[in-house]
Amino acid sequence: MKVTPTDLPEVLLIEPKLHGDSRGFFYESFQSLRYAEAGILGTFVQDNHSRSVRSTLRGLHFQEPRAQGKLVQVLRGAVYDVAVDVRRGSPRFGKWVAIELSDASPNQLWIPPGFAHGFCVLSESADFFYKCTELYAPECDRSVAWNDPAIGIPWPLTEPLLSAKDRAAPRLADAPVLPAFTG
Repeated sequence: MKVTPTDLPEVLLIEPKLHGDSRGFFYESFQSLRYAEAGILGTFVQDNHSRSVRSTLRGLHFQEPRAQGKLVQVLRGAVYDVAVDVRRGSPRFGKWVAIELSDASPNQLWIPPGFAHGFCVLSESADFFYKCTELYAPECDRSVAWNDPAIGIPWPLTEPLLSAKDRAAPRLADAPVLPAFTG
């Protein structure tokens, strides 16, 4: 497996080794020792799978407290996947990184605790799968506006399909609760 830091060095692009032949392919989507060697520590305690139609935008979401690390991948379709550093006091506070994930490759993105996450669907539909390092806690569920001009993400769509929660999300500067940067 190949691990590459992104422009936000804590956010990692993971390229599992794909073994393919005329019958199809095989790859390890997770193996605890290899991921620990890559710096992805902790125990995954919850797996989630969502299916969304074209132009759906989910995010930008995070938990605080009980922050979640997320190992994300696309099983079917294609998404524009985004991570934003929302750790108050971080030298990269409000900076973001985006990558297209699709079923054309088994690539994954590691989004550590303290980062908001979101994606929009580029294909007719997409199956999005992610492992979490903390259980979902509704009372800790937070979000920031997907279109916050201070963050400036150039989403590849103009009129996304949004949940009521995502339509009402505050700008980063107005977020009532944010994680702290610990160095």
